[in-house]
Amino acid sequence: MDKQQTQEFIARRVAAELKDGDLVNLGIGLPTLVANYVPEGKEVLFQSENGFIGLGPAPLEDEIDPSIANAGGLPVTIVPGGSFFDSAMSFGIIRGGHVDTTVLGALQVAENGDIANYMIPGKMVPGMGGAMDLLSGAKKVIVAMEHTAKGNPKLLKTCTLPLTAVRAVDLIVTEMGVIEVTPNGFMLTEYNPEYTVEQIQAATGAELIISPNLKHMQ
Repeated sequence: MDKQQTQEFIARRVAAELKDGDLVNLGIGLPTLVANYVPEGKEVLFQSENGFIGLGPAPLEDEIDPSIANAGGLPVTIVPGGSFFDSAMSFGIIRGGHVDTTVLGALQVAENGDIANYMIPGKMVPGMGGAMDLLSGAKKVIVAMEHTAKGNPKLLKTCTLPLTAVRAVDLIVTEMGVIEVTPNGFMLTEYNPEYTVEQIQAATGAELIISPNLKHMQ
């Protein structure tokens, strides 16, 4: 798979994880693609932290409205019945514990659920944005990311980058598999049959627990 196919594959699997009636916040980058793959018949409300609920799929080229953009500044659509509000209301929703699930990218995730997702060494960054609020306020945290960065593991025993949150991650979806964060470490529950379990372990910087119910990733 090329990079675009990889990201779409991950986003599609994350979308299948969402529950009917959930209020979900999508982080910038790969997570924004999740809105494009919600299964038919499942109603999920997406919140954009810059101030609206009702984020829809990416618009077609001739449907772009420059006044409707997600937190990453990319054009999006809003579904019928969606609503706009200011940042104070948006973060009140997040900090008040009203978001069922947040989907975020990450630079590193530790086997205990620690996450580092805002500071790349040697590069200027504006800060962690709303990630700290989302990681502490959402009821469930899903990390959607590629399994490695330039061949280097992103799933580690301990994060080496500054932490965004401690013990916050519940589930990780990569192009290689689906991994639960358990009290005993990373548990591989689904794997992409394009890879062997041995290859997935080799690309992971911590020991994987193999689920007794391990199945193919859909």
